[in-house]
Amino acid sequence: MDASQLLRSAVDAAHAAGEILREGFGTSVTSRSKEGRHNLVTEFDLRCEDTIIAMLRSATPTASFLAEESGGSDNDDSLTWVIDPLDGTVNFAHGIPIFCVSIAATVNGVPVCGVIHNPLLNETFTATSGGGAFLNGAKLQVSPTATLNDAILVTGFPYNVNENPQHCIEQFSAIVSKGLPVRRLGSAALDLAYTAAGRFDGFWEVALHAWDMAAGVLLVQEAGGTVTHYEGRPFRLGHDSIIATNGLIHGELVNILTSVDR
Repeated sequence: MDASQLLRSAVDAAHAAGEILREGFGTSVTSRSKEGRHNLVTEFDLRCEDTIIAMLRSATPTASFLAEESGGSDNDDSLTWVIDPLDGTVNFAHGIPIFCVSIAATVNGVPVCGVIHNPLLNETFTATSGGGAFLNGAKLQVSPTATLNDAILVTGFPYNVNENPQHCIEQFSAIVSKGLPVRRLGSAALDLAYTAAGRFDGFWEVALHAWDMAAGVLLVQEAGGTVTHYEGRPFRLGHDSIIATNGLIHGELVNILTSVDR
């Protein structure tokens, strides 16, 4: 299968999962904590993941899977599907309409296609390596904002923020003390999709997993943006820190965030 064929399979699976989420949103949701009170899993996470894996396994029988709820591993030598069936579970469980489905296909640990689907807004963000990024078929381009002073940023706090709250506070303070507007949506995948779409100029976060980022990283890159780790090193799945921007403000944002750790 080439990337475009993989993407079609991913989009079909994301839409099927999105329909489950759309129908379940606002109903009585049963949730439990996984690794902390802010890291939840609902029956809808599990249903969506089962649906996605079944559909993708039918389309690509030899593929490996790395999914948030069922685990698995990223086999660098083969096609691996990296899946977050419900990114923004806390929002979903509390009736906050900000969540999505995120699916990426990786080969040798590198995303080759990705989809992020927001079922409530019927927005489907897609990308293939070398083929561009799109929203419902319309080509995406990162924002033209030239300086950090004019930027709007988005970030998130890890579910285990209580283990090292001061570090997150210092990073956040370093940004807002410069008078920069910062938003927090509660869905890293949507943060990245919105950065690719030019709605945000930049995004940063730590303690993320591959399934939080795989599709979104490709979207930003294919929309003309820049994605690195905190130190400005080239991004690779498997590391948990990320800075993603329109490229024009990237150096400024890297400098501010790395100054916190010096």
